[in-house]
Amino acid sequence: MEMTVLSHAGKAGENRVVSDRLFDAAYNEALIHQSVTAYLAGARQGTKAQKNRSACRGGGAKPWRQKGTGRARAGTSRSPLWRSGGVTFAASPRDYTKKVNRKAHAAAMRSALSELHRQSRIQIVDEVAVAAPKTKSYLAYMDTLSIESPSLIVVAHEDVDLFLATRNVPNLAVTLAAELTVVELVSAQSVLFTAEAITQLEERLG
Repeated sequence: MEMTVLSHAGKAGENRVVSDRLFDAAYNEALIHQSVTAYLAGARQGTKAQKNRSACRGGGAKPWRQKGTGRARAGTSRSPLWRSGGVTFAASPRDYTKKVNRKAHAAAMRSALSELHRQSRIQIVDEVAVAAPKTKSYLAYMDTLSIESPSLIVVAHEDVDLFLATRNVPNLAVTLAAELTVVELVSAQSVLFTAEAITQLEERLG
């Protein structure tokens, strides 16, 4: 399939042949959902922790003898029933990560990219060039392209000037093609790729 590559000077460049496997895959909602939930689960810290009775200091001596005192029997002062005792069913650090096979993740990425293309929410530009690391430079660049500002820009290499120029623009993120995730794709209203980023995605996702 072919897609039009915009020139950074604001002119429509040549049509570029892109991978049908990358931009013409069937939409698989279940696979995308699996990848998104796995990504969000992996972002959880899972560091909640409480002390059970064995983790509380002290309580090794029996508070009083078993019989004859008239009080309820007790074996330790760190029982969950006691003040300063341990917690019943105490929380412990846990790992929330879910495993997603590499091929399944790649298929989810291709499915999300293809759906964005079908909805005409993808633009390709030869390069994203800002004159200075200032927001007005980025906005001026968007005016030369004659398109609305996207909600996600995908570039091939780190560009400090681009990052500084876009960090104050609301609802806009800049990411590398090597670090692009399904969550970013499904959250974006429109995506602007550089031509080199498309090449890297084709190599990464086959």
